Amino acid sequence: MVRYREMVAADNDAVARLVRNNLEKHNLDIPGTVYFDKGLNHLSDYYGVDERRYFVIEDSQGKVIGGIGFAKLDFMEETAELQKLYLDDSVKGSGLGYELISFVEDKMRAAGYKYSYLETHDNLQAAIHVYEKCGYSEIEKPKAVVHSAMNRFFKKSLI
Repeated sequence: MVRYREMVAADNDAVARLVRNNLEKHNLDIPGTVYFDKGLNHLSDYYGVDERRYFVIEDSQGKVIGGIGFAKLDFMEETAELQKLYLDDSVKGSGLGYELISFVEDKMRAAGYKYSYLETHDNLQAAIHVYEKCGYSEIEKPKAVVHSAMNRFFKKSLI
């Protein structure tokens, strides 16, 4: 049994560890990824304000085993960026990634967004497979991309 909830400050360390562990395992602990973002250790300060939200998933013992977020994307109209979908190794392959995407897309729709956008990397083939199965289509790299190491870009209509 898992529980979804909005991130709070007490989750900062667990989420930062989850993100870094995943990036290290895929050789993406490099400049130009979220790995080196100054705010990674304090994500709760970034999310939960304005048009940004982050949700964690807890297992039955209260351990954070995953997370996903979204934020308004300034360079595409009516679009939210799906951000920081990460799972603990213990739940990968369980279908939880699909559930998280569906969950956050519902939150995006409720916030009035018509499109979802995401950035990823060739090294994350399992994630790319999940995104494509969830209806995301690859697009050209937008000029305004912040994480310069990302090399795959996807968009999906939420309507």
